[in-house]
Amino acid sequence: MKMTVLFDLDDTLLTNNMDTFLSAYLKNLSASIPAVPQGHFIQTLLFASQKMTENMNPALTLEEVFNQHFYPGIGIPREEINEDLNAFYRDCYPALRTVTQPRPQAVAAVQHAFQRGWQVVVATNPLFPQTATYQRLDWAGLPAEEYPFALITTYEAFHFAKPNPAYFAEILSQLGCPEGPVVMVGNSLEDDLLPAAVLGIPCYWVTDDGVPVPTELPAGSAVGSLAGLIPWLEARSTETFTPQLDTPQALLAWLRAAPAAIAALTQPQDLTTWGQRPAAEEWSLTEILAHLRDVDLEVNLPRFQKLAAESNPFLPGIDTDSWAEQRGYCQQNGPECLRQFLQARLQLIHHLTSLPVEAWQQTARHAIFGPTTLQELVHFIATHDRSHLQQIFDTLRQIRS
Repeated sequence: MKMTVLFDLDDTLLTNNMDTFLSAYLKNLSASIPAVPQGHFIQTLLFASQKMTENMNPALTLEEVFNQHFYPGIGIPREEINEDLNAFYRDCYPALRTVTQPRPQAVAAVQHAFQRGWQVVVATNPLFPQTATYQRLDWAGLPAEEYPFALITTYEAFHFAKPNPAYFAEILSQLGCPEGPVVMVGNSLEDDLLPAAVLGIPCYWVTDDGVPVPTELPAGSAVGSLAGLIPWLEARSTETFTPQLDTPQALLAWLRAAPAAIAALTQPQDLTTWGQRPAAEEWSLTEILAHLRDVDLEVNLPRFQKLAAESNPFLPGIDTDSWAEQRGYCQQNGPECLRQFLQARLQLIHHLTSLPVEAWQQTARHAIFGPTTLQELVHFIATHDRSHLQQIFDTLRQIRS
């Protein structure tokens, strides 16, 4: 099975002291909008960036979160300064290259991954627009137009940021939930490694400090310099990734990631594509989303509400696959089904996050699975999501080919 390697960018693929870089970046960016006092501009931008970091809503991209807080905060509509911002990233941002340095060993590791036929993801914190991230990749000697990265995370298409574990769940979900080996390579224990570890992703901590492997990291993780990265990757290349689904934190990350990833994957599709079946016996995108919506609304939410209201309740089994024909899913509006699924999932997440930790161990009696708990029921939902994410990914691939 194909290996998937997630590389952090700053101070992993590219030497870039973020304190130095951000100081220069904020000063130059604010100077490009002279109508706003520099201090207020920077304060508002940092506030909007913090809101992106805190976002837990899978219905909002990070760009949408930023726009909601930044432009009202400076009192200028986006369209009035859009050209000035574009000019900054085109003409001024490239000068920031001087505070960075490429890392030849990092380039060698990425090239090795591509030579081995692995999937490579640039898993940088998606708090910047695409142009800013692509330019830093170019400074690293890894231009996006020359390297077929499977994914580059930017604020236009991502809904969660580091150190939220949902960020890593969204990456894997946008890739169709790969079953082959998955690893994370980064320099930050707090931003890169610990949140990836929540999902069970083995990690390589890029550092020359000689520190031991933290006990919180999954088996097979390592600490070392870039020189030791390729041998470590080779040692992981035959493993099978088993997602971590046995903690509330991990399960909530997957529950948030699924609708966010589906929104990103289907965003450019027209209505014709939504209704297209890859084969006569398979579901279209619209049918899959209608199914996910109705299962959350009519199966998952009522079960959770019953668990909250009763002691060890009985939960009947429900045949939801037959609903596709009975309810005419194929005749429904795909984007509207996605919107409704997002709203249903937000209700489900709100219910789960409002519960005390001990409530996750509440028991029930399932008609098919027998004795179970709330946590196990959420595990079933996450597994169900992952199955349909793979289906959506394959459906899009077949339709496009």
